[in-house]
Amino acid sequence: MRAPGGQPVAFVELFFDLVFVFAITQLTVLTAHDLTPDGILRSILLGWLIWWAWTQFTWTLNPADTTHPTVRIITLSATAVALVMSASVQRAFGDDALWFALPYVVVRILGLGLQVLVDLERVGQSHAGVVRWAGFSSIGLALVLIGGIVDPSVRPWIWLLAIVADLVAAAMAGRNTIWDLDPGHLSERHGLFVIIAIGESLIIAGTAVANDERSFALASAAVAAILVAALLWWTYFGWLKEALEEGYAAAPPERNGPLARDAFSLAHFPLIAGIVGFAVALEEIGAHPDEPASAAVIASLGIGVTLFVASSALALRLCGGRVLLARVVFLAVMLVGLVLVAPMAPVWPLFVVAAALLGIVLVEGAGPATE
Repeated sequence: MRAPGGQPVAFVELFFDLVFVFAITQLTVLTAHDLTPDGILRSILLGWLIWWAWTQFTWTLNPADTTHPTVRIITLSATAVALVMSASVQRAFGDDALWFALPYVVVRILGLGLQVLVDLERVGQSHAGVVRWAGFSSIGLALVLIGGIVDPSVRPWIWLLAIVADLVAAAMAGRNTIWDLDPGHLSERHGLFVIIAIGESLIIAGTAVANDERSFALASAAVAAILVAALLWWTYFGWLKEALEEGYAAAPPERNGPLARDAFSLAHFPLIAGIVGFAVALEEIGAHPDEPASAAVIASLGIGVTLFVASSALALRLCGGRVLLARVVFLAVMLVGLVLVAPMAPVWPLFVVAAALLGIVLVEGAGPATE
């Protein structure tokens, strides 16, 4: 079940990814309908669980032979279970939360089981890292199940403990362990997830206004939204994705596990959260294109874009790249600009964001060289 060498992303992995992006779209809808501090915190908890299940399977399938029947069967089974989980995202804090929690745990168990089986085929290498990872992960899984049973008012605290347990498991797994991870495959999986998530943000916004009466304000907001999405794409795929892959590939073997954890599994979580924030803002702006956006929507737009751009810069820094000062400067100017134009029609906040992103793209050009 172990791949003989590096391999491209397989179609079975893309199929798996689509179900998780559907979960992200459900999370976006949930957040948009409860854009309050409590609602946002609950969305962050759910977002972590969704992301952690996906990123675990990314590690699992990286060294696995995705043409092997057993690997495909387990992955497709996990995809089917994840669909139930994704469709139950909006139930996660209700009285029937087990429809989310139980499929989540099953997906994680399938991933952990396959990961152990694949790792055991490594000849002459210690398997202590993956065994520690599977063992400590069981604590977080038990907490997720407990959280799905207890009263909804207590659930966020139980799931917060589950997240802490996940982080402890990741830290323990990385100790004195050389993980077998292919840089190209790892980078491509994350890149594909990012681009699908950006595309889904536009689909959410488009679906929300598909039946609205056409107007100049709506058309202007749509053009500005597409412009921002395209520039977000450019800040990640223009040069940074390749730089991430090169920086990770240049790391010494003993650093490959902790670096993949920090630069990809951890640093990409706020990046995906940023896409959710951006999508929430687009949905609300599209619904009221001729009215000034609320403070919550402006904050969602500004914080979402900031998280996306800053998290990708952090990932690069973790992989040995330079500090991207241009991003810091333009993001700061963007946030000030959003405050100034907040009372205006929502197309103007979108253009402020587009201008800041365009400045970043132009200043960085082909991108700073990694150190």
